[in-house]
Amino acid sequence: MSTSPSLAEDQSVREPESRTPARARRWNGALREPVRIALLLSPALLVVVVLYGGGVALAFSQSLGYLPFIGQREVSLGAYQRLIGDQAFQASLWLTLRLAITSTVVSAVLAIAGGMLIRGTRRGQRLSTFLFQFNLPMPHLVGAAAMLLLLSQSGLVSRLAFSLGIVDSASAFPALNNDRLGVAIMAEYIWKEVPFIGVVVLAALRGEVQPYEEAAQVLGATAWQRFRYVILPLLMPGVLSTCIIVFAFTFGSFEVPYLLGQPFPAVLPVLAYRQYTDVDLASRAEAMAISFVVALLVSVMVLVYLRLSSKQRRER
Repeated sequence: MSTSPSLAEDQSVREPESRTPARARRWNGALREPVRIALLLSPALLVVVVLYGGGVALAFSQSLGYLPFIGQREVSLGAYQRLIGDQAFQASLWLTLRLAITSTVVSAVLAIAGGMLIRGTRRGQRLSTFLFQFNLPMPHLVGAAAMLLLLSQSGLVSRLAFSLGIVDSASAFPALNNDRLGVAIMAEYIWKEVPFIGVVVLAALRGEVQPYEEAAQVLGATAWQRFRYVILPLLMPGVLSTCIIVFAFTFGSFEVPYLLGQPFPAVLPVLAYRQYTDVDLASRAEAMAISFVVALLVSVMVLVYLRLSSKQRRER
C-alpha cells in the first residue's frame, strides 16, 4: 500500500516531462516550416528581387539625375519637380486614371450582370459559361489588334454601318481609334477584363452566396431585395480585390494605349517610353521619374489587394 502513492507521484512528475519533448518537437517543427518554405522559394524570389528590385532601383537612381553615361552624377529631385509643373504630365496622369477607373468600373458591372444572367439560365448554362470566358486566355495584344480591325474608320464596324445606310461613307464613321476619349482602349480593356472578374463572380454565386440567397427567399425577400442585401454584399469583397488587380494592370499597361491611343495626351507608360527614346539623353531622368511613379502606384494597389485578401481569409 505504501508503494502506490509513490508510483502516482512518480507518474505525475514524469508525465509533464514526457510531454515536454513532444511540445518542443512541434515548436521546432513550426519554426523550421517557414525556413523550409523560404529556402524552397528562394531561387524564384531571388530572380524576382534581382530583376524587379534592380530595375526599380536603377530607375529611381536615374530619376534623381544620376546619369553617369552623359556625365551627370549630381543627385536631385529636379525631374519630379519638373513633372509636377508639366501640363503634359498632368494631362497624361488624368487620362491614365480616367481610362483605368472607367474600364474597371464598367468591367465589374458587366461581370456581375453576366454572372447573374448565366446563373439564371436553365438550358445551355455550360455553353454560356464557355462563351463568357472564351477570351480569358487571349493576350491583350490580340485584343488591341482586333479593335484596330473592328473600330477603325476602315474596319468591319464602319463598313457594316455604311452597308446598312447608317453613314454616308466609311470615312464618315466616327474615329474610335486614336481618339480623344480613348474609346477603343476602354473597349479592349472591358472586352478582356469582364471574363476575368466574371470568374470570381460565378465562383461566388455558385458557392457561398447560394445558401444565403435561398434563406432570404424562404423568409420572403423579393428578387431585388435578395440582390441588394444578400448577393451584392457577398460578392463585393471578391469583386473589389479583383478590381484592384484590373486597375493596377490597366494603369500600367503600355501596348494597348500605344496601339490604340492618340499621340497627345498619351497615358503615362507611353509618355515614359517616348521620353526614354528621345534623342536628348537629358530627358532620361523625366522618363524614369514617370516610370517610378507608375511602379509606385501599382505597387500600392498590389499591397492593398494583399491586405484585402488576407482580411478575407481571416474572416472566413
